[in-house]
Amino acid sequence: MRRSERIPKKEHRREFDLSDPEALKKDLPPRVSDDDPRCTVSGVQRLLGEDLNMKNRKMIQQEQLREWSLQQQQEWEQARERQQFAGTRMILDRGRRIQQLELQSRRAVCAAVKDFNRVQADEFTERKKLDKKQDEEDNSVEMFNLVNGDLLSENPSQASSAFGSHRVVTDRWKGMSPKQLEQIQNVQQEQMREKMRLQEEERLRTAEMDRQRIQTDRMMILLERQQKRQEKELRKAQDHTNLQLAQAHTAQKRYLDKEVFANAPTDIYFEQFNTTSR
Repeated sequence: MRRSERIPKKEHRREFDLSDPEALKKDLPPRVSDDDPRCTVSGVQRLLGEDLNMKNRKMIQQEQLREWSLQQQQEWEQARERQQFAGTRMILDRGRRIQQLELQSRRAVCAAVKDFNRVQADEFTERKKLDKKQDEEDNSVEMFNLVNGDLLSENPSQASSAFGSHRVVTDRWKGMSPKQLEQIQNVQQEQMREKMRLQEEERLRTAEMDRQRIQTDRMMILLERQQKRQEKELRKAQDHTNLQLAQAHTAQKRYLDKEVFANAPTDIYFEQFNTTSR
């Protein structure tokens, strides 16, 4: 026998189930059915009062309710048809009796309305006669009062108001007296004089303001001219200073070029550097 045949395979070992990669696939599910003996109380796989068949039970209950509803609806339809058939005859008989009663009642109402209208017409005619007589009497009294009253006689006192002597009743007022007109004219003339005085004061005030504005404009022009002269003198002094600085700079540059930097280094001077190791 060969050596490889004497050695057992790893899946035949006793401890293989601890490291089997297919253990989860081979293992049984935690729960097979409601009667699975592995579903103990301590495993909490099935709780007391849990309804696992709720979905199917609800479907059955809904189907049963639908059948009961259809059956109840059919019974109601049959009962209603029987009731309608039994009540149709009663309704017809009652309708005939009601129609006869309505006809009698309508005749009685027509007779009562006719009598009532006749009485109302008589009362209306009599009331119109009385109203016409009363209107004629009222018109006579009103005409007498107008002829003899203050309105047509143009009594000035009849336009006085109860709210004060300065008020009048507009529908009774016949116009102002000559004294009142004279007072109004005097007040108007006084107002005109006051207005002319105010206009003269306004004219004088405007003239004074114009004079002050002209004087201010003149002062501003003089100040502007003086400022321009000062700026011109400052520019002239600045130009003179700049000219002097430019001349000094030119003289210094000329001195440096002729005296200080007269001997400019050539290429030979620069080639002597870095020629030795020191």
